[in-house]
Amino acid sequence: MAVTTESPELSSGGYDVAILGAGIAGGILAAVLARNGVRVLLLDAGAHPRFAVGESTIPYTSTISQIIAERYRVPEIATLTGFDEMRKVSPAIGQKRNFGFVYHEEGKPQDPEQINQEVIPANVEMHLFRQDVDAYFYHVALKYGAEGRLATRVTDIEIDPDSGVTLLSDAGERFHAAYLVDGSGFRSPVAQKLGLRDEPTRARHHCRSLFTHMVGVTPFDDATAAQKHTQPVPWHQGTLHHVFKGGWLWVIPFDNHESAVNPLCSVGLSLDERMYPKPDSPPEDEFGTFLQRFPEIAEQFRDARLARPWVSTDRLQYSASNTVGDRYCLTAHAAGFIDALYSRGLTNTMTVINSLAGRLIAAARADDWSTERFAYVDKLQQGLFDVHDDLVYSSYIGFGHYDLWNAVVRVWKATSFLSWVPTQKVLSDFRRSQDDTVFGSLESGATPGLPEPTGEDVQALLAFTRNTCRRVEAGELPAADAAAQLWARLRASDFLPEPLGLADPANRTPLNTPELKRSVRDWGLHKAPEHIRLAFQGDVF
Repeated sequence: MAVTTESPELSSGGYDVAILGAGIAGGILAAVLARNGVRVLLLDAGAHPRFAVGESTIPYTSTISQIIAERYRVPEIATLTGFDEMRKVSPAIGQKRNFGFVYHEEGKPQDPEQINQEVIPANVEMHLFRQDVDAYFYHVALKYGAEGRLATRVTDIEIDPDSGVTLLSDAGERFHAAYLVDGSGFRSPVAQKLGLRDEPTRARHHCRSLFTHMVGVTPFDDATAAQKHTQPVPWHQGTLHHVFKGGWLWVIPFDNHESAVNPLCSVGLSLDERMYPKPDSPPEDEFGTFLQRFPEIAEQFRDARLARPWVSTDRLQYSASNTVGDRYCLTAHAAGFIDALYSRGLTNTMTVINSLAGRLIAAARADDWSTERFAYVDKLQQGLFDVHDDLVYSSYIGFGHYDLWNAVVRVWKATSFLSWVPTQKVLSDFRRSQDDTVFGSLESGATPGLPEPTGEDVQALLAFTRNTCRRVEAGELPAADAAAQLWARLRASDFLPEPLGLADPANRTPLNTPELKRSVRDWGLHKAPEHIRLAFQGDVF
């Protein structure tokens, strides 16, 4: 794809693309489009800076962000690829050196053998202070020529399949664009206007949530329960998940490194609303009641104080029957939502931006906004939704029995790693060839949301996990038997890299060492099934 360096002159006659929602997704997409000569209007009902959750990144986030930065020549997006880079943008971010999971059973002391930790190399992943990061990418979009309109609420939308979209604001303004991208969230004007919400949602997973920012949260490493833990990296240096039957609690600190300037900590509690119906009491009272039930978790919050009011939701899951139609696309949280578990929200968003942006640029140059041009984006978003739903649904069932949870978390790791490897391979190929046709391999498989050549294997593993957990939920299969079946399936899956030890129940806190990376690469090149070996060739590790 040829890329221009000139910013477009905005025409009073309209825009090529209007984007609703000036958060991280809207800002990045607008920056990419404007950088490549597309006339962009970026609107939001709110203003910056503002509170937002979705702070934790994962390795796949870094890789897909780097792809977008290099493919579309917007180097500012590469700040999402590492802690040191993003700290130059926002000194308020935290570091993420691990994914940590501590399992609790109500009424019992925490068992130090019931922990899981996935170590991440230092200075790679991070806890984003979203009010800084979102504002940064909004301003990057303006720098490249997008027109921004904050505090502008869209009250009506008129869509003409032949001529484009007209937006009406609460101030009586009218804006016209050839195409509309709605990334505004659950109350998407397009979803409401066209009746696109599935009723009921097709999501199997159920949860509601309450969340806030706090100060004075004690590192869990200092708590009594953690003194017998032997995990490689302190819990406080990563994203900590306290998991228990029916839900989980996140602790995402921003003050967990030597140069930290931000005393805040993101705290959230997600609960299956069928098991924990939403009470009439204020969320701070509900959180206090929860801590009384889990005194070992409560140690973290003995001196904690609110930095902002709690947000309390009803059931969070929603989906869309179609995310693409005549002259519009829903994306990010306008398209659907599952759960914050596993920090997949930003990764899914960036994956869609990578696919959508190229199509929008090509459509603007050809003045061809046919729905067929964007059909794959819908398949991709629906696939990403289903993958996340399978993982989280199965995890909540696993939360009721540690051995089953210990197995399900390996399925998550397999899904993440075997999605990251082929994506990293594509980035490596592009750097070597500067031929953007290599990105087509991310969209050529039969499993949108899971890149080939590993997609079909991972999809089958996810289906087996989901169906096994469904039987547990239905009372058809004891959790211990389900765990045994899932461990057997993991052992029989020859596409899982042997050195990672995913099928070993005792391998709960593995070290992430250079030796392990070399072993995994050697397995991928010489011992993996033939169809998977291609993904390990080149400068992947």
